[in-house]
Amino acid sequence: MTATSDVAAQRLATDDLLRSVFRRHAAGVAVITGTGSSGPVGFTATSLTSVSARPPLLSFGIGTGSSSWPALAAAEYVGVHVLGEHQRELAATFARSGADRFGAPTAWRPGPHGVPVLDGVLAWLVCRVAARVPAGDHRIVLAEVLTGDPAGAGGPLLYHQGGYTGLRD
Repeated sequence: MTATSDVAAQRLATDDLLRSVFRRHAAGVAVITGTGSSGPVGFTATSLTSVSARPPLLSFGIGTGSSSWPALAAAEYVGVHVLGEHQRELAATFARSGADRFGAPTAWRPGPHGVPVLDGVLAWLVCRVAARVPAGDHRIVLAEVLTGDPAGAGGPLLYHQGGYTGLRD
């Protein structure tokens, strides 16, 4: 059996260690949207997870310091958008602090339950928030899928090593 790394080089748990390890973990990219008292809000997430098929539940994490958190802390419904590899700029816009996320060139429309639905994504869902679970400086949001559309074209956008990329054959 071959070791993949030197066990003697191990490091104690820190936020830097966690970030360094997860930079090596490729993750799908999603944008989560909602509506707050000041209008639409949204952020880029790589923490999207399928939780249950019956009932259809998913989860995502959001930092409590995020500008979107106050609106999403109170939102009853959220939009979940799976981004395609052609949407690197959209992912960057929703990840950038202080950006006008819903201004041009972002194309979107009000969807079911008033949730902002982004155009041109691989798939989207509208969900009812079922729970918000404290997890350190984040909240894990559990949401029940109500409706959506999986019919977008193209390959998925991935986040890896601090940047956006697509799948390679």
